[in-house]
Amino acid sequence: MKGIKEFVLIGLGRFGSSVASHLHSMGYEVLAIDIDEKRVQKNKDFCTHVVQADATDEQTLRALGVANFEVAIVSIGHDMQASILVALLLKDLGIPRVIAKASSDVHGKVLKRIGVDRVIFPERDMAIKLANHLAIDNIIDYLEITPDVSIVEVSATPEIQGQTLRELDIRAKYDVNIVALRRGVTEVLVPPGPDEVIRPGDILIALATNENVRRWQEATRSSRGNR
Repeated sequence: MKGIKEFVLIGLGRFGSSVASHLHSMGYEVLAIDIDEKRVQKNKDFCTHVVQADATDEQTLRALGVANFEVAIVSIGHDMQASILVALLLKDLGIPRVIAKASSDVHGKVLKRIGVDRVIFPERDMAIKLANHLAIDNIIDYLEITPDVSIVEVSATPEIQGQTLRELDIRAKYDVNIVALRRGVTEVLVPPGPDEVIRPGDILIALATNENVRRWQEATRSSRGNR
């Protein structure tokens, strides 16, 4: 989403409020809309503009200039009907990218069917991220690309320190691609050379299927236990 400076966000529940405040703190223009006056007042200092309005009304959306935005985020809680209607109106208004929060599989399927560009499941995504953190004890961060493929940041354990990437041969053994290596606060090697020696404190950034990441880390733990 490089270059995008303006977002419209509809629904200021916990998730929507968090997204709006983060975007605003990053310097983006954010128009937030919610039908609840208390939520509007609560978020007025964390968005560029906050409006109390019924986003299920097409004329209201047009009057607010929503059609001029490049990205719309639908973060309506458990009112599936309102969420779907708003998403449909946003697509009809010609907004290039519409992202919507779904509360269930059925909700997500309907959103995709009407043309929503990206459907997110906040609770499920957080659960998956937590599970992966717990399953891989030295994982630092995790970004799901697809349900099966992720980018992970893994700390360099003592078992691999002092060895080169060529010697470790992680790609051939586990089909895990080391796409970058972070060293210290500012140094990032993209991509790291095969003869780069892994140092204490290094962070390996890997792209792979979740299963292959697990295999790699399980092998590392096994070698640790055999020492």
